Amino acid sequence: MQTTAKIGVLYSTTGPYGALGRDGWAGAEFALHDWRAAGGEGVELVFFDAHADLPAYLDGARGLIRDHGCRNIVGTITSSARKEVIPLVEKHDGLLWYMCPYEGFEANENVIYVAGCPNQHLIPLLDHLVPRHGNRPYLLGANYVWGWEMNRLARELITKAGGQILGERYLPLEETAVERVIADIAEKRPSFILNNLIGPSSYAFLAALRRLGEHDPAFLPENCPVASCDLTECELSDIERGAAVGQLCALPYFDSLDTAGNRAFKARVEAWRPEITHISSIFASAYATVTLCIAAIKSCGSDDPVAIRKEIASRPWPSVIGDLVIDPATNHSALPFHLGRINADGGFDVIASRPAIAADPYLTGERPRSAPSLRVVS
Repeated sequence: MQTTAKIGVLYSTTGPYGALGRDGWAGAEFALHDWRAAGGEGVELVFFDAHADLPAYLDGARGLIRDHGCRNIVGTITSSARKEVIPLVEKHDGLLWYMCPYEGFEANENVIYVAGCPNQHLIPLLDHLVPRHGNRPYLLGANYVWGWEMNRLARELITKAGGQILGERYLPLEETAVERVIADIAEKRPSFILNNLIGPSSYAFLAALRRLGEHDPAFLPENCPVASCDLTECELSDIERGAAVGQLCALPYFDSLDTAGNRAFKARVEAWRPEITHISSIFASAYATVTLCIAAIKSCGSDDPVAIRKEIASRPWPSVIGDLVIDPATNHSALPFHLGRINADGGFDVIASRPAIAADPYLTGERPRSAPSLRVVS
């Protein structure tokens, strides 16, 4: 192995999902900080900011591989960016380490998925919502692969179970004119709303729905909740104050998780950067992913992707989001399910959890699963 192993970090810190990219960037930085604080050496991170420009992701990945010798790249937020980068990573037989919740139906030998797929977030979320609120949801989505596929799957699951989709609408990534959507929801009166919007569109929608709820209590969160699989702590300050309180999100990590490991993790983050008051799932997942990448490189004595793929599938890897068990058949990690309710303090209260669920990206039913019932904690 070369004296210093270089790991590329590829995010966008500006644009409609810039808050997520900034937290991914910070989580990666903290992983390196923690490594060095423990006496680790021989690893360097090389950052590239794509500024939400899709072609720039490809340029950035090419530069990280060609100019900096990075055989491992951690990053991308959106599925569009991930799919843009994968062919180049395949060409050079590198590894892309992806750590954002995504729509599934993908398994690539050149991608390590430390990211939730639908059987780890959407299906447990629906398991929670339908018995409590009914089976007549309204589906919202960003007008790209995440929104399309998540809503397609939700539609299929709900209708096969005898439910009815009352409406389905899509908005461009930065569209904030949500009046027609709100009017349609007010007329159709769904059981709950599955929100697969991202960034400003999601923020504008939540604020508008709160105003609707103030006039018609049927649309308050306790009666018609909005549920997401991609809204994290780092975005809550961008939403109109109080507008999102009471709404739900399913993620593998929340800042409020009360475990010894998470308390120790938060204390180290606070000592590093006291201004970070809430740690997001994106920050924690980026931290866990970079930490896993470094540990695998050091454990097998090489940054060679073939050696690393074999090494990470050999045993569980402790992390802040639980033990990471990588399935060698799919390159996906088992992940816990937590359901959070947004509180007035800019964070989430965890209201239900499941232990780590083995990933089943193609929903074949062939992967082992956790116990079928949610553990309600509040």
